[in-house]
Amino acid sequence: MSLKTFTEPLKSGLLLIDKPKDFSSHDIIAVCRRELKTKKIGHSGTLDPMATGLLILLVGRKATKQQPSFLQLSKRYRATLSLGQETDSWDAYGTLTQEQPIPPLTQHQVEVATQKLSGLIEQPIPFFSAKRIQGKHMYELARKGKEIERKYNQVSVEWAQVTLNSPTTIEFTVDCSCGTYVRSLGYLLARALGTVGHLTQLRREKIGSYEVTHALDGNLLKGIGPALYQYVKEL
Repeated sequence: MSLKTFTEPLKSGLLLIDKPKDFSSHDIIAVCRRELKTKKIGHSGTLDPMATGLLILLVGRKATKQQPSFLQLSKRYRATLSLGQETDSWDAYGTLTQEQPIPPLTQHQVEVATQKLSGLIEQPIPFFSAKRIQGKHMYELARKGKEIERKYNQVSVEWAQVTLNSPTTIEFTVDCSCGTYVRSLGYLLARALGTVGHLTQLRREKIGSYEVTHALDGNLLKGIGPALYQYVKEL
């Protein structure tokens, strides 16, 4: 049956999804629209295809009206940074652009570097991002090989945990404001340590007070049908 037949969902509220790897956030939203038979679904911030973790969907008119406030919520991410190689997207899905030697590092050096990247910082926005320039997504321009002026935004970052796991790998957890690109934090951290790097893993654990541990596995969405409504939490 066409979605045109269903303009209002059975219940309005929040649907917490644990997004699997290799799916875009819009893939998940499209599946939920089909299963719930409604077009009225918004979100509280998307995730890159490489990333996993919490995606909050706003189902129904009452919930989607609150999208602006949900987009402003702080977030917590856990990530793995691989040192020595940089990609054009600053993550594992990009094309290798350069390699640099990795200096001998200590846990203390890594912690000092993150302290300098704490609080209010100016971060570079990845060229492969959904940020718009004159109505076009930056990733659309980057894929066409267009020359793009580097853009920056100010964000708030607190490093909750950082561990030098090996001479080439750092794991970290950050609490950050909306608009933060964790790929950019990885880029900045690698540069602060005298080398280059890119993210190989990224997981969103929290949005505001909502945690991924309470989310539905996104792999279970397809074919679930109206039963999905039992996971919609009314506001």
